[in-house]
Formats: sequence, structure tokens, C-alpha cells
Amino acid sequence: MRTVKEITFDLLRRLNLTVVVGNPGSTEETFLQDFPGDFEYILALQEASVMAIADGLSQSLRRPVIVNIHTAAGLGNAMGCLMTAFQNKTPLIVTAGQQTREMLLSEPLLTNIDAINLPRPFVKWSYEPSRPEDVPGAFMRAYAVATQPPQGPVFLSLPLDDWQKRIPEVDVFRTVGTRQAPDPFRLLEFSDRINKSHSPVIVYGGEVARSQAWEEAIRFAEHLESPVWMAPFAERNAFPEDHPLFQGALPSGIGSLSTRLEGHDLVIVVGAPVFRYYPWIPGRFLPNGTTLLHVTDDPDVSSKAVVGDSLVSDAKLFLERILGHLRKRAKNDTKKRAPMEREDRSAHPLRPHAILEVLQEATDRAIVLVEECPSIVPMMQDVFRVNTPDTFYTFASGGLGWNLPAAVGLSLGERTSGRNRPVVALMGDGSFQYSVQGLYTAVRQKAHVIYVVFQNHEYGILKQFAILEKTPNLPGLDLPGLDFVALGKGYGAKSILADSLEDLAKAYKAALDFHGTSVIVVPITKKLKPLL
Repeated sequence: MRTVKEITFDLLRRLNLTVVVGNPGSTEETFLQDFPGDFEYILALQEASVMAIADGLSQSLRRPVIVNIHTAAGLGNAMGCLMTAFQNKTPLIVTAGQQTREMLLSEPLLTNIDAINLPRPFVKWSYEPSRPEDVPGAFMRAYAVATQPPQGPVFLSLPLDDWQKRIPEVDVFRTVGTRQAPDPFRLLEFSDRINKSHSPVIVYGGEVARSQAWEEAIRFAEHLESPVWMAPFAERNAFPEDHPLFQGALPSGIGSLSTRLEGHDLVIVVGAPVFRYYPWIPGRFLPNGTTLLHVTDDPDVSSKAVVGDSLVSDAKLFLERILGHLRKRAKNDTKKRAPMEREDRSAHPLRPHAILEVLQEATDRAIVLVEECPSIVPMMQDVFRVNTPDTFYTFASGGLGWNLPAAVGLSLGERTSGRNRPVVALMGDGSFQYSVQGLYTAVRQKAHVIYVVFQNHEYGILKQFAILEKTPNLPGLDLPGLDFVALGKGYGAKSILADSLEDLAKAYKAALDFHGTSVIVVPITKKLKPLL
């Protein structure tokens, strides 16, 4: 008989699960001891960073990654980024050590009490094996659950004394499907309604990117000659933003979103919730006389849609299969997206739009763009018109602290895949602080990441919300005294303050050429643009 560890690690090899992102604790040391040379361990200094690095890496490589964190304390630290991974639909296998089985009854220090309930509801499945013999099978089931649609994280609580137990030889390896085709009868219903519509409009979301349906999304839009919007708060890019049919990103208020859809009798939503609303802007969900068709790979997203008729299906399979049932429409006079506005570059303090323009103009190669600077999102969407698949990532949850370490994981994925594109992360000075420890991993892994920090010494997005919601005189929205250059240098990153557009262009070009981690801090105006 062999040990639980030997049998389980052989299974992980067959499943191509040989990358572990973690922060070790005492309850994980038996899992990590004599770590095999054909596995890779990526260290992060705090569990939120662990989770987000693994999330970025998994999305980049399009395969699961193992997360190894420390019992209940580590899982608690990781919960914010676990929530984001769940909403990103990233197939992570999250593991945490549990105390020795012989002591569990007395709940000693570091016991994960009620372990399977702690990560809920932000995992698809949560389990603690009842006996050591079940550990390999638990990993196999975890893999199957994580990778089947809708994909997402799962959790295993693993008693630390299981790994060296000898058990009968067992082979639990199997394969599972990872796509779900549309119901053919429902597909015909949807195609009939699309053919009968006079003026359809399309809304795409992150599932289109995850299902690798970029070309299918273009063909579908061009076949219908319909305008295309990105869903509000979309976490991935799903359609070329320089395409003549592309209109931009929908606003997230109920009333303001509905206004953008006026003039269309049918809304076709593929791969997004209906809808991610925030903040409260009253109004009708849809304009008068407008109906909606909804396609998602997630039954939960389908069931909680506030309006419309739904079909559960993989986005790529839906777009492929419905096209043969649709009549080709003649070209129409779809209104083109407005050209990029130009900012006053002589203004000082610097304005975010001008900074973005300089970055975009100085980008002389393919990059991966990451964003966690909520107050500049509309400007970023105006300047960076992404036209290549899998080149934009952000958080589906709205929870700060994901993007800085996720950029590290995305960069590691770029290196592993051989694409080797730099990752450019646009960060607010408030956002930067949530998972600043991720810089350590970026530097140690020699990740080619460029962090551009927009420093206005405040939580700008919250001040914008305060104006919208008429809640003046809020405490805690100012952030004086933060030295981001010193912070970056403290972790070993190449860090610089750029307080002019000329300095910014020079520093950014140098960072593109430097195959390591850079932090560029840019002071910006405190003047806020209204949210609406």
C-alpha cells in the first residue's frame, strides 16, 4: 500500500494540477513536505493574494489551479477574493489544512470548526473527507465540479495527519465534459423570435470570453447587423471595441440602462447576468414594447434574472448553432460609437483621461490590461478600445483587492503559455492598499507587470457615490500620507513618481522594456466627474 499523498499526487499529475499557489501554515506542512520537483509552488504573503494570483493564473491558462491556505484563519483572509473567483467563474481547487483527526473532538487551536460551511456560498462544493481513504476521490470530485459549467471554485478541508496514512491502491481518475449545448427546441424558439424582431440589440458578457466565442460573437452580430453593448461590470472583454457595431459598456442603473435600449424591440443577452445593477437608479427594466432573450451557462444566473426568457447553454455552442436558423439582415445605419474625446494635456494636476491617452499612445506592443480604479473606468473604456480576445480582466464582484495580485497570476500565465505579453494594471491609490503584499510575489517571480497608480489621496469613487446619493460629510474617504514609491521599492519593484505626462511616457516605455515588476505613481486631480 502507498500513502494518501503518493496516490493523490499521482492523480494531480494526471489532471495537470501541478501548480500550487499558497501561503503555508502548520496544518499544511504535511501536504507540502518533500514537495515534488515536478510541481511548482508559488508563494504569496497573505491569503487574499494567494487566491487572486491563482485566479489570474487559472484564467490565463484556462485550467484549474490548486490553492493551499491555512485552516480557518487563512480561509477567512481569502474570502473576499474567493467571492470574486466565484463570480469570475474560475475553476480553483481551494485546499486548507485541518487539525489532526485524533484531536478534532476537543477543537484544539487552529481547528477549522464547521469547515465545510465557512467558504459558503462562494464555492460550488465544500467537503472534508470522512476518512483518509477518501482524499484522492475528493480531489477527483473537486476537479469535476470545478470544471463543469458553470465553472467555479471548490473547497477541501484536509486533516493534516491523513497524508502519511497508507491506504489500498485506488485509481479514481476520470474525465468530464466542460460545455453544455442548448436545448434544440428552445434554440428554435429563440431563433424564431430573433427573426421576427425589427430592431434587435445584443449584450455580451464575460461568459463569451470564457467559452472562447470571440469569432462566433462577431459573426452573430454581423449576421444580424445589430448594435453590440458590453454588459455592465463585465469582467472580461468579449467583442472588439473598435468594431463598427460596438456601442460601449451599458450603465448599471436600472433606469439609465433601460434608456440605452430604447428603440429596440428585442434584447439578446449572451453570457452575462440580467443585469448587474448598481447604484439604485429607478426606472423600467426594459423600455415599453421591448422583450429580452437570455443565454447563460449558469442556472442560478438564469433563475434570478429580473426580466426575460432564459436558455441555459455554453455561449460558444449557442452562437454556433443558432446562426444557421437566422435570416441575414441587410446593413443598417447603426449609430457608430463616438470617437475618443481628447483631454487638456496642459492641465495640472494631471487629469486621468490625459494619462490614459499617453499610456495608450505609448503602448507599442500587445498587452494584457487589468483595472482596479473604479473612478476612471468610463475614461478607460473611452481610451483603451480593446480589440483582441483575452486581453482585459477585472473583478466581477466589485470587491477591491483582487486585481493587484491577479495581475501577477495573469503574468505568470503569459510566461507559461509563451505569449509573454506585459500586464498593465491600472490601480487607484485606495485599491492598491488592499493586497499590496502581492508585489512580493510579482518581484520574486520576475513577473512582467506594470502598476500605474492614480494617486488623488482619496477614495474617489466613494466621493462620486456620495454626490449621487446625497450623503455629504462622510468620514474616512481621504488617504493622506501614502508613499507608493517607497512601498514599491520596499517589495523590490522598480518604482518611480511621474508627475508630468513626459515623465509618465518615459517611465512607461522603460517599464515595457523591463522584464520585471514596475510601479509608476501618477498624481492626479481631485476634481471628480459625475457618475451619471
